[in-house]
Amino acid sequence: MRAARLHAVRLGPRSLAALALVGAVGVAAFGWPFLAPPASQLSAHAQDAPWLFAGLLILLVAVVAATISESDLGPKAVAMLGVLAATGAALRPIGAGTAGIEPMFFLMVLSGRVLGPGFGFALGSVTMFASALLTGGVGPWLPFQMLAMGWFTMGAGLLPGPVRLRGRTEVALLAAYGFLAAFAYGTVMNLAGWPFMGAAASNISFDAHASVPANLARFVAYCLATSLGWDLGRALCTVLLTLVLGPAVLRALRRATRRAAFETAVTFDAPKCTQNGSGTSHSASEPVKHPT
Repeated sequence: MRAARLHAVRLGPRSLAALALVGAVGVAAFGWPFLAPPASQLSAHAQDAPWLFAGLLILLVAVVAATISESDLGPKAVAMLGVLAATGAALRPIGAGTAGIEPMFFLMVLSGRVLGPGFGFALGSVTMFASALLTGGVGPWLPFQMLAMGWFTMGAGLLPGPVRLRGRTEVALLAAYGFLAAFAYGTVMNLAGWPFMGAAASNISFDAHASVPANLARFVAYCLATSLGWDLGRALCTVLLTLVLGPAVLRALRRATRRAAFETAVTFDAPKCTQNGSGTSHSASEPVKHPT
């Protein structure tokens, strides 16, 4: 029988509440063009965007802090988070600017699968933040990227069969998820910039006076015209790396997780006592004194 799945970060009540809050705010921030009625006051959102982005970033930090404090994240899990985040941040610039080739995404899929949704959300957010510092990509879009990548990595941890499903079937499942989620990530990130193009820029930009179906048609046209090729490259790269490197990386991550034993409490044994030739007991860690 297989061992139960180990979680480096367990989501408790406070963590789930914070995650639900930031998710609701994130959905509103991404989808407000389709949630607000035409000609509403939200057309002034562009002026308030920096404040909203700052609020999102604060909520993301609160989610990670609540997750860590409630799950009693140990030094081994912190080390694992740091290593994977640094690796993902280093992988991101490899294909930057080249047809959407972003090898970071396949590592996020596999890490979220092995280490669970709680660790996955924290890893996705931290990795995107670290990569922004590494590449100089800090800007008002960063909180959106952190949230979207957190969702992306957490989704891999929520896939079915984390204990029983292994082998080619699991790799195929992760490849399919990576393909679809790569498109979803690109589509969600399009929502972060599309409303601020300005109605005069193009007939595919957001129009605050148009109806929701009309704006939805504009958004689909915007995605097809601007990001379809990039998202397809990201999706194909994720699938290829998952199929080729996935089995080896999954084994390495699971081996490291078993050895780390995140859920095993650290205990210290009391010193053992032995008896010397004179019948008196002494600690095994203390030197034995013999009579002269």
